[in-house]
Amino acid sequence: MATVHQQKPRRRTDIAQPRMKEAGAPPRVRRVFINHIDSYASESIAQCLSERVGGQTEEEEEEEELEITPHGAATAFHVVGTVSGRHAVALPCVVEAYLQPNREELLSKLIDCDVIIYNITQHAEQVDEALWAVSALHKEMGRFSGGKMFILVSTVMTWAASKPLNSDFTDEHFLKRRPHPNFQPHIDLEKKVVHMGKTKRGLFSTYVVASGLQYGMGEQVFHYFFKTSWLGHETPVFGDGTNIVPTIHVSDLARVILNVIKHQPKPYYLLAVDSSSNTLEQIVREVASMFGAGKVQKRPFEEAYLTEDLSTVEIDSLLVNLRMQNVHLKELIPIDWLCETGLVDNMELVVEEYQKARGLLPLRLCVLGPPAVGKSTVSKQISEYYKVQHITLKETIAETISQLEDNVRNADPDAADENSAVEAKEFLNSLKDSMEQYGGLLDEQLLVKVVRNKLMSPPCRNQGFVLDGFPKTYEQAKELFYAEESQPEDGATQMSSCRRKIMPEFVLCLDASDIFLEHRVMMLPERLVQEHNYEQEHFQRRLAGYRENNAEDETVVNYFEELDLSPLYLEITSSEEPDHLLMMQTIFDTVGQPRNYGPTSLEEEERRKAEEKMEREAQEKAEEERQEAENAQHRAAQWEEWTQRLQEVRQQEEEVLEAESAPLRNYLMEHVMPTLTQGLIACCTARPQDPVDFLVLLSALRS
Repeated sequence: MATVHQQKPRRRTDIAQPRMKEAGAPPRVRRVFINHIDSYASESIAQCLSERVGGQTEEEEEEEELEITPHGAATAFHVVGTVSGRHAVALPCVVEAYLQPNREELLSKLIDCDVIIYNITQHAEQVDEALWAVSALHKEMGRFSGGKMFILVSTVMTWAASKPLNSDFTDEHFLKRRPHPNFQPHIDLEKKVVHMGKTKRGLFSTYVVASGLQYGMGEQVFHYFFKTSWLGHETPVFGDGTNIVPTIHVSDLARVILNVIKHQPKPYYLLAVDSSSNTLEQIVREVASMFGAGKVQKRPFEEAYLTEDLSTVEIDSLLVNLRMQNVHLKELIPIDWLCETGLVDNMELVVEEYQKARGLLPLRLCVLGPPAVGKSTVSKQISEYYKVQHITLKETIAETISQLEDNVRNADPDAADENSAVEAKEFLNSLKDSMEQYGGLLDEQLLVKVVRNKLMSPPCRNQGFVLDGFPKTYEQAKELFYAEESQPEDGATQMSSCRRKIMPEFVLCLDASDIFLEHRVMMLPERLVQEHNYEQEHFQRRLAGYRENNAEDETVVNYFEELDLSPLYLEITSSEEPDHLLMMQTIFDTVGQPRNYGPTSLEEEERRKAEEKMEREAQEKAEEERQEAENAQHRAAQWEEWTQRLQEVRQQEEEVLEAESAPLRNYLMEHVMPTLTQGLIACCTARPQDPVDFLVLLSALRS
């Protein structure tokens, strides 16, 4: 067994000390064991206990300056526990973490603790270990040096098959509870824990805390719905969605455990649920509305079992239908609730926790540059890489008009809020009138309003966006990201009063020479020229307008620089693929890692197959090139050999011809050439009218 010591230092040394009737009484240290301390709920319980002294934070202690006697000294908790993984983990709230201890080692650790907490809401295999632990501790009561407390954190699924009542289920009905078939071992353990605590309650007290479905701090059972909505997909509701799901914020569950330790109530069975009565459909719709348009789709509950991201335990829990009240908590234990009214009413807080815990932070970029520089191409690739919204003016305007038309067409005349439909119709008419007046374009105020509404939409606020080619002027930027408050008198920067939720974090300024841009437009297919309105005269006018706007004293770039946002300048000098990839890598290095979910298993498999295909094609291409090079080398060697042989054959033929022509040449030189020479000399002297006849006659006379 490996033990990791993680003593957490005190956060402050100047805490006001409580007034004591006898000086020098140190806080009482209670050692608390929690199983699987690195799991979802157990970690929250450990965090809550480690931050509290006597049920209060150190700041609360300082404010109230409690008067405590030495016999009632404040309590400090030292949290220890096992870890669920195969490797030790470092948790700042944990003093010691035990990695895979055997039963004998674990029992000695449990006996050293004052409070033992076993959480069986997540890992079903922990039911057997919890049963062994409570039984072993019960047998070893004779070795206890003081009283010990055993708290079982169970689940309301042990109530799932209970016969419905005319009223809500409460803690007092726990003897009538009936479990879901898959949770029979859980209720057997609950009964065992309760029974063990009745023997010598002063020496070994036991409690069962039946937890509702836990939410908050990054999510667990509801994580599938949060993730699906976050990624922009239509969120399913399995079944009819009318089932009431008892819930509790995981931090509130931790506070319940803390107060059970502190107050040791007489009832040994407690329901830990908030006061909400939300249905599954209400929860899913609220989650979907926080991340998108709130669209959900009802699916048969059988389809839930085909969903990879949901375990059987989670599916059973989501389909539970129980209306419950925590009577004992309200009457006996003063809980400082974080989300007493439930998940739906506290969705904004839960979403903030979800984003922070999962590292899902919005990423906002603005891409600027002249026409045809490649803003849309770069923006699209950034959007795909970081999984954020790609905002273009054309699509945003079309989407806004389409949504307004749907709202007007589907307006409910009996709806309570009639003004929304009227406002939608008025806004739609103003957009259409403006487009008719300006030849399909919007006036500046309406354009800025449309873009601002898009940037304030849930997908843009949660995931982030890439704003493609807008704003174009200083005034547009100032109007789009306008200050919500007046300028502070203390000289604070304008950023302190701007719309932080839509202000870009990164500004990319692409640029290229006019000659390069004109050449690029000339090389575009006619279809793209028509699509982007890049006809020569229009393009020249747009380019000149861009250069004029950016030659003024107040430009869009100046606006961002005034807010201490330093743009990244990128000069485009080539349209070649390697140069573009190098520029995109520069952008990715500047912006950093994605703040979104990684690829799914299916996407990972597709990516792996694509990489394998690319690698295979690269290998095949390399093999073809190698073979081609070998063939070319072989052909070159053959050509050189053939040329050399041809030269040798020609040389041999010349030598043979030379040897064979020697006798004839000698004969001609000896017998023919002298006579012919004399005849030509005589012919030149006589200069006859017919030289040929003269030579024939001369030859006949001499012969």
